[in-house]
Amino acid sequence: MIHEILTVGPLQCNCSILGDEESGEAIVVDPGDEVLRILAVLQRHKLTVKQILVTHAHIDHIAGAARLKALTGAPILYNASDLPLVKMMAVQAGWLGVETPEVHPPDDTLDDGKLIAIGAVSSGESAVGNGLPALSGRILYTPGHTQGSVCLYLPEQGLLLAGDTLFAGAVGRTDLPGGDGPTLIRSIHSKLLPLPDSTVVIPGHGPKTTIGNERESNPFLT
Repeated sequence: MIHEILTVGPLQCNCSILGDEESGEAIVVDPGDEVLRILAVLQRHKLTVKQILVTHAHIDHIAGAARLKALTGAPILYNASDLPLVKMMAVQAGWLGVETPEVHPPDDTLDDGKLIAIGAVSSGESAVGNGLPALSGRILYTPGHTQGSVCLYLPEQGLLLAGDTLFAGAVGRTDLPGGDGPTLIRSIHSKLLPLPDSTVVIPGHGPKTTIGNERESNPFLT
């Protein structure tokens, strides 16, 4: 698996590019800005974007999604519960003093348990016909930071793309529209902490961590 993390935009959002070397297919998660940098990484690895995932509809995570779709044709996926945040994108832009980006409703919603997959296993009579993905994960619905916040869990890679739900030593803020503190903590305890301790967590901002570290030492969870 190819996994590159770019910190993009004024709030330094962690944008992940997940790629399958054999099929040349890729998923881009949280293209919040700097789409040309994202495209450069895709071109360097000879990857074609098949899906654009947005963990939640705050401007720093979604602002580049529509442009990336326009340039690649890949569908945009996020949870439809965040549509109220999309409708107030001009307000969000005002918070940062930036121009309002072009945003659209999702091409498909990211509901709890949804399978996200690219590529196909090369062995066997017909890998594509057998429908065996080379890279797959599932969506964990984790509302609290926003009403539609989700994470992407890839069990074979031991990897969690956590958006702004969980950080190294912290949790997502809940003082913005759609935020709810008790809901956030319930989401983390019910969906994230049951994952293996060794699971590497890539948060929406800042350094990576592990589920074990956060279970043991995160002051918001102990």
